[in-house]
Amino acid sequence: MIERAALLGGGVIGGGWAARLLLAGVDVALYDPSPDAGRVVEQMLGNARRALRRLTLAPLPAEGTLTLAGDPEAAVAAVQFVQESAPEREGLKRELLARASRAAPPEAIFASSTSGLLPSRLAADMVHPERFTVGHPFNPVYLLPLVEVCGGERTTPETVARAAEIYASLGMRPLVLRREVDAFIADRLMEALWREALWLVADDIATVEEIDDAIRFGAGLRWSFMGTFLTYRIAGGEKGMRHFIAQFGPALQLPWTKLTDVPELTEELLDKLVAQSDAQAGGATTRSLERLRDDCLIAVMQGLRANDYAAGASVATWERLLHARAVAPAARDDEAPLRLHRVDVPPEWIDYNGHVHESRYLQAFGDTTDALLRHLGFALDGGDVYMTVETHLGHLGQARAGERLHVTTQVLGHDEKRVHVFHSLYRTDDDALLATAEQMLLHVAAGSGRAAPAAPAVLARVARIAAAHAALPRPERAGRSVALRH
Repeated sequence: MIERAALLGGGVIGGGWAARLLLAGVDVALYDPSPDAGRVVEQMLGNARRALRRLTLAPLPAEGTLTLAGDPEAAVAAVQFVQESAPEREGLKRELLARASRAAPPEAIFASSTSGLLPSRLAADMVHPERFTVGHPFNPVYLLPLVEVCGGERTTPETVARAAEIYASLGMRPLVLRREVDAFIADRLMEALWREALWLVADDIATVEEIDDAIRFGAGLRWSFMGTFLTYRIAGGEKGMRHFIAQFGPALQLPWTKLTDVPELTEELLDKLVAQSDAQAGGATTRSLERLRDDCLIAVMQGLRANDYAAGASVATWERLLHARAVAPAARDDEAPLRLHRVDVPPEWIDYNGHVHESRYLQAFGDTTDALLRHLGFALDGGDVYMTVETHLGHLGQARAGERLHVTTQVLGHDEKRVHVFHSLYRTDDDALLATAEQMLLHVAAGSGRAAPAAPAVLARVARIAAAHAALPRPERAGRSVALRH
């Protein structure tokens, strides 16, 4: 995981990189000659915060700091990683990379967000071109996991491997190209679709909205998790791809498409595209469309996450990284009670009454239990672990957006398979008790899925904590049940 990065360019793509890096806890120095660069990045960061809170319940690290640099040399000083996202003009990119490479530490990895320019040409004027590669992301960069990694003629395998490692640490899915090629993989595919779509509009066969409907209500849904080849394999039935090709392959010879021709982008065609696109947007602002896009992407990715598949598998992997890196407040085994979890209430936790929804209290206590398990030495990676088998919640107060909360944990009892814990949630500013949760945790062996004694090292640590907590007064609400009392 890197600690400091430089960004050369702060537009749509550069701003997206800034958001992904900052929300991963990386300090960012940004160079962009535009006076609006800082404002654009702050808006992008706001969208990203909103999106990631909806995408995952995993604890995000403390945000990195953003610094605006006056020139590329100042931006790259003392950084470990440089991502260039300047406009798609080869001369501009080459000059920018050359200047930055002379000022950056020699071990810093360089990458370009170019969507199609060859890395060998971009690195031609650089110092240490062997540390340069392409890292082509997809918009929005802070949300979509794919990044195409493509080295040039002088790029070392170590550089490609290190770049892929950095991107993976940011929750991304690196796709390493086997060799250098114009436009890489994804853009070559999108270009084919884009050309055919332009012809359909130019020939008045379909409007831009009808073309988008053909994608989003049909094949696009399949593409989001199966791609092209797996979709066609299934379409071939039990006989698979060979049968599909035998049945539909001859259609490839039919003159259905115009992929080898490009429609002339006349003013008439441009006016048609703009008018139809404006009508399709229905007056919505760019920011509102971005938020709608993000929310829809999150819904799809969360659905895929439940199946641990495609982009959902990337989310699950990223969440495991977040849990592994989560830094709980320092706690000792003899601290009584333990203080392992804190959270600032985000706006989306608030219900129609203006208070935190009751489900979010359970989330806070669940995150506290996860913090306790990490404190006991569990990796939370699918191996042996304690599982919550019973929970009793008590709601004593209300929390509101923006308030800082913390949770304490007292171990009430234990044996070789069970741990009895009591969590108390407080508002940090005034130490007001807002909720409690009494839980029974049962140790489960990963292989069998059955209750089993915990490892001796875990039991020893539980015993030390329980001994320290034995001197504490028993919580007043411990052991309570729901009943009408007169």
